[in-house]
Order: sequence, then C-alpha cells, then structure tokens
Amino acid sequence: MDSTKLLHPFTFYLSTAVAIFRYLQTGFFCLKRIPIFFTIVDTVISLYFRLCGLSPFTIDLDDQTTMHFWTSNHRRFNKPNLVMIHGYGGDARWQFVYQVRSLSQNFNLYVPDLLFFGKSSSKRSGRTDTFQARCLAECLKRLGVDRFSVYSISYGGFVAYRIAEIFPEEVEKVVIVSSGVVSSDDQIEEQIKKIGRDPAAILLPEHPQDLRFLVNLSVYKCKPLRWLPDIFLQEFINAMVNHQRKEKLELLEHLLAKKADISLPILTQETLLIWGDQDNVFPVNLAYQLQRHLGPKSRVKIIKDIGHAANIESPDAVNDLITSFVLGRSKWDIPSVSEKSSLSQVY
Repeated sequence: MDSTKLLHPFTFYLSTAVAIFRYLQTGFFCLKRIPIFFTIVDTVISLYFRLCGLSPFTIDLDDQTTMHFWTSNHRRFNKPNLVMIHGYGGDARWQFVYQVRSLSQNFNLYVPDLLFFGKSSSKRSGRTDTFQARCLAECLKRLGVDRFSVYSISYGGFVAYRIAEIFPEEVEKVVIVSSGVVSSDDQIEEQIKKIGRDPAAILLPEHPQDLRFLVNLSVYKCKPLRWLPDIFLQEFINAMVNHQRKEKLELLEHLLAKKADISLPILTQETLLIWGDQDNVFPVNLAYQLQRHLGPKSRVKIIKDIGHAANIESPDAVNDLITSFVLGRSKWDIPSVSEKSSLSQVY
C-alpha cells in the first residue's frame, strides 16, 4: 500500500478528534498548558516504530554530549546496516515515519536524532556538520556498527557527506535526497530571494502560519496540514521546534555563514542522489551539479511531480530506490549523464 494514502484520512480523523477535545476543553478541561494533541500523536508514532521492530537507545558520548537513536531490535548479519539521517523539522521519527516499516525489512536500521533535535543534545560549542558527523560516527562505533550505508535528507545530506568523507572505510554507500551540499554562495542568495523569507523564519517557524508555509514550500502535490487546526501545529512548534531552538538557529547560521567549499572532497563511495523535479528548496539542477562534482561513481534519480520532501510525498519510490541501490541490484546500473534530460519518470 502507498504510504501516502494513509496521510489524508489520518489528518482528517485527527482534526475531528481535536475539534471534539476543544469543545470538551471549554466545558470541563483546562488543557492550554498541556500539549495533549501533540502528545497523543507523538506517542502513536513511537508505538509504530516499536511495531516496526525498533527500540529507543541513548548514548552518552561524554558528560557533555548525548545522542538518541531508534535501532533495530534484532540485528541480523544477513542484512546490511543503514543509517537514516534527518533534516530540519521534527525529530527522526516524524521525518521517517512513512519509511521505517519497509526499510526495516531489508536493513538493520539506525535512526539517530542529530544533535539539538529530539532527545539529542550537547553542551559543547560545536555547530558544524563535521561535529555532527564525528559524534554520530562515534555513537555507531560504540553500538558495534563497523560498516554501514547512509541515507540522508536535506540538512542530513551535509552530515552524511562529512561522515562519508571522514570515514571512507566505514561508509559503504551514500544516498542523499534533496540537499544543497554543493550550492554556491550566489545560488544560496538567489534561492533565498526567490523564496522571499528569512531562512530562519522558514526552518524554525514560530507560528502555525509559518509552519504551513514551510510545509507548502516542501511539498508539491499533497497537503498534509490541510485538516490540522492551528492548536495542534502550535503544540508541534512548542515541542519540536522551540526545544533547543537557540542551538538549531546556531546550526543554521553556521551553514549560511560559511562560504561554499570549492575544495569539497570527492567521495570514494558509490552515491545515489534522489530529487523531486518540483523541489522549491534545493532546485533539481543541484542534483546534477553534485553528480558532476562526484563523478562516475554517482547517479541521479528524479521523481516526477514531487517536491523537496520526497520522504513524505513519495516514500515508497524513495524506499525502492534506496533498497535497489544499497543491495546492488543490477536494475540500477550507473546511468549516463545524458539520462538527466528525462524527468518524466523515476529512472
């Protein structure tokens, strides 16, 4: 079943439930200080992860830094290890909820909350993608994961690239979805002007209308927030975005302040680049720009009529591409650069 088919009914019934609770609230509840709607959904998502065979796990790297993971309960030696690295937005669970069931059937999954997202935190001053990468790699080492592939989306692509660069012996294959790793300074400035809003106001929304703008910017054809009332969106912002908000803002400021790396190392691993052809955050031309930088060990797959959030809009297609690529099925032999002219299908 297409995972997105569950989205609209779920949001409709959630909206109905919220309306009922709001009515009850006026009569005999005082819930304004309790994020009850968010808590219910957040708990359901955690239960779903458990039903997919994953459990939460927390690692203290030292007395300054803690990282939280969801990991496969039973690591099977006949399955490769796959690390899933999220972007801005909610924590890893909220971003990969449509993908873990399918991917867990073929991989031992390791799904971390990056530092300053979810339950991961650090008192150290590091805010770079390199700092994120080194902390994540150390956690995987302590979990006994010596070889793994990485699948990353958006901001997670910056972190995945650094892990693959710094730890070439440990990282087997790399999947990057919609990430501006090779964006030039001019391209970033042009895209910000095109969107017409400050990046911090977009990625760290303060109000429900800001979150709606972010989601509408990230998706192309589906409207996942259509049925959700503002009260739920504000609870999501308070719980997910405002938690360690200062540190998230510092991560973003670092990305925007640093100059484009003209000497960005070329990865030694085979790399799959997945993009939606309607990506309004990191336009599709960046996929081919990154492919040209990486050379013949990279390949591009474009999904038609999909925006930036391919993991939400087309999780089944993304899962099929990841599985075929990492498992090395011949169906996905490295394409020629000329294939980039066709955007009419996943190729």
